[in-house]
Amino acid sequence: MTTTAQWSDLYAAERAGSRQLHRRAQRVFANGVTHQIRMQDPFPIYVSHAEGAHKWDVDGHRYVDYVGGHGALLLGHGHPAIVAAVGEQIAKGTHYGACHELEVRWGELVQQLVPSAERVRFVSSGTEAVLMAFRLARAFTGRPKVLKFQAHFHGWHDYGMAGLSIPFETPASPGIPAAVFDTVVVCPANDPAALAAALQPGDVAAAIVEPTGAHFGQVPLRPAFLADLRRLCTGHGTLLIFDEVVTGFRYAPGGVQALSGVIPDLTTLAKILAGGLPGGAVVGRADIMAAFEFRADPQWNRYRRLYHPGTFNANPLSAAAGVAALELIATGEPQATADRLAAGLRAGLNAVLDRRGIAGCAYGDASIFHMYFGPAVQRGPQGPTLASDDPLVLLSVPGKIAGALRGAMLTQGIDLVRNSGLVSAAHGEEDVARTIAAFEAALDLLHADQIIS
Repeated sequence: MTTTAQWSDLYAAERAGSRQLHRRAQRVFANGVTHQIRMQDPFPIYVSHAEGAHKWDVDGHRYVDYVGGHGALLLGHGHPAIVAAVGEQIAKGTHYGACHELEVRWGELVQQLVPSAERVRFVSSGTEAVLMAFRLARAFTGRPKVLKFQAHFHGWHDYGMAGLSIPFETPASPGIPAAVFDTVVVCPANDPAALAAALQPGDVAAAIVEPTGAHFGQVPLRPAFLADLRRLCTGHGTLLIFDEVVTGFRYAPGGVQALSGVIPDLTTLAKILAGGLPGGAVVGRADIMAAFEFRADPQWNRYRRLYHPGTFNANPLSAAAGVAALELIATGEPQATADRLAAGLRAGLNAVLDRRGIAGCAYGDASIFHMYFGPAVQRGPQGPTLASDDPLVLLSVPGKIAGALRGAMLTQGIDLVRNSGLVSAAHGEEDVARTIAAFEAALDLLHADQIIS
């Protein structure tokens, strides 16, 4: 009988350079990593360079990359237009501590593309954008609470740790003050009656949602739920926030809101927004965003104006990359290419599961794919119809086999976000074919290790 170390032995034997770097890193960082999703048994890969849809580790292995800079790289690694824009700008200056033309152009592009973007405020990350959106909503409405949905991810800040992990009654991290936790109302998704009841007291400033479902669509929303959410928020005087940090510019040039026709009051953006460099934004209705404005009114400026500095807001490098990226993305062609390839990949992965008689499903929409292993009644473009009544069972995969799946796929030259991936416009049909073949080989390893039957 083989042991569960078979795939990891193969992985470790071929990656001496990554092993050595991880030993050094363990003396510097907790667990040796700077982002918890980069943890990997027996140690993570260490990348030396990347180009297009591929990256290379320090041991010379080439990987088809579906991490995509955690979703930031719809155009792939090192797109020539972005490299040229950043190279030109870095020679002119990385930080002026002053306004500049590129920030204006960047903001104009966001306005042109995103339906809700009457006004734009740049920040440095998605987490920061959500924090600012919450403050805006509370200031505008005068209400103390925000509402989020079970398992939806909105950054690592204190408010985002409510309702993220089962049991939802307990914060997903220690160090969260009860006073903060108690200002977040957690509601099940896809349940208009529960949402209406949660909004009824009239103390919720804003409801925030991942508009494709929890964990960038791993637990999909019903298509009609966004319209229900918009209607109920409007009826209760509650602002609606779309967290489009992942989906913004990926699902369409204007994000999910452009596809669905459901327009939020505020939207949080990051990742693709800045062309692979750090950058985020809050965009939304002009009357709400007016809270940032100075006025000829000392009372307003001291007690009602929203305080918001930020050293790297709209810095010239991020602005240069963002402008270059959004000008390309505005055509819709990169999204169409990535969507087509992702659809072919999902079909190929499902064909492998069918051929091997493994209960599970590859699913997702746009340029995103997820893999679920377990009994599914039926597959569909919005995900599997489950034997279980609880759709959150879809999140059980990471706790069971996702780490092993990612490790086994790495041995075959494929890098995933555990059991998910993001396809870019730089991928090609050869990458899809290679990934499907690698999936079959990875399943052989997991079967030998008795991880998958």
